[in-house]
Amino acid sequence: MSEVRSALTGRVVDSYTNILTVKLFARPRDEDDFVRAAVDEQTQTFRRQLRLITLFGLSLATLNAAMVVGTGAMAVWLWIGDHITVGTVAMALPLTWQIANIAGWVAQNVTQIFENVGVVQDGMRSIAVPRLMPDRPDAATLQVKRGEVRFEDVRFGYGTSRGVLHGIDLSIAPGERVGLVGRSGAGKSTLVNILLRFYELEGGRILIDRQDIAGVTQESLRQHIAMVTQDTSLLHRSIRDNIRYGRPGASEDEVRDAAARAHALEFIETLEDWQGRRGFDAHVGERGVKLSGGQRQRIAIARVILKNAPILVLDEATSALDSEVEAAIQEQLDGLMKGRTVIAIAHRLSTIARMDRLVVLDEGRIVDEGAHRELLAAGGAYAQLWLRQSGAFHENSASTYLDAAPPAE
Repeated sequence: MSEVRSALTGRVVDSYTNILTVKLFARPRDEDDFVRAAVDEQTQTFRRQLRLITLFGLSLATLNAAMVVGTGAMAVWLWIGDHITVGTVAMALPLTWQIANIAGWVAQNVTQIFENVGVVQDGMRSIAVPRLMPDRPDAATLQVKRGEVRFEDVRFGYGTSRGVLHGIDLSIAPGERVGLVGRSGAGKSTLVNILLRFYELEGGRILIDRQDIAGVTQESLRQHIAMVTQDTSLLHRSIRDNIRYGRPGASEDEVRDAAARAHALEFIETLEDWQGRRGFDAHVGERGVKLSGGQRQRIAIARVILKNAPILVLDEATSALDSEVEAAIQEQLDGLMKGRTVIAIAHRLSTIARMDRLVVLDEGRIVDEGAHRELLAAGGAYAQLWLRQSGAFHENSASTYLDAAPPAE
């Protein structure tokens, strides 16, 4: 019963969380049938459970009745034969009735215990899952003073034989700004994920300030890395709590300053939630659904600004912003990048062309690296990507487009 109830809840949640897709493809009837099938299965299971409980109760009542009648008949027969006194008969019948009542109470509680055992077992399957990537028993706390990052012969493939990253060797100097470039599936986001130890390496190692991240605690590692992701989700709390999540001890002035630097202060001050809370006190809804994609991304950038970590990772950090707001925030990000080691991923090459160095990935390997102008002049994979995004599909030299490139700092 617990299993089918969980299946029904899962189907309902799946339909409601993807309600936009359901409406866009005009499939509400199919979703109704999908949920109705789970409801019917739960109903059938519930009926079987009721039948079993009813049969159990009926059997118990029959046995109890037989016990009371049999005890009474035997007591009367023994009394008639002068084997027992009338006092014994008077004692035996109430005692038998009391035993029957207690048996019914015990049976009812045993039934409830087994029902609750099913609920507990269902919950344990969700919350009692062992950690797949525990810290080592001797794991140390990561100490970051310079921010140097090194990938040494890194190999990873999500457990597949084909693999995703194949022998990545990359050294990022302290304070250097590096952009990762490549087609979708080249391994850019995977490289960032293994840097944050969301997955264990299948080969090689990653060093931060000459410390192997496999030998440090995951919490200390992520405390020194600030990241803005492409798919930004917020906690169902106030704007203030979401920004302060980057540094819980931050003051009110620091929170407002971070919001202003992320160009989020204007829209924050106009917010009002369904309970009348305004500004920084307004709640954003589950995963931030009450805000637009651009607003969520600006809150995430403010959170990273407040965290002030020595290593900064930007994974399509401005993808949900319009060009005007992106240009304004880019100025703030340029200031935030100073003195920090930066790894940036962007499909819009214009947003990372100002990086100190660009690393071009293709099929899990580094095929090119250098500054923006150098890579354009070389006419390699990066130049082809730049030409496609610039709207030029000619086979002539990429040097023709050097003048259109952003100036180097």
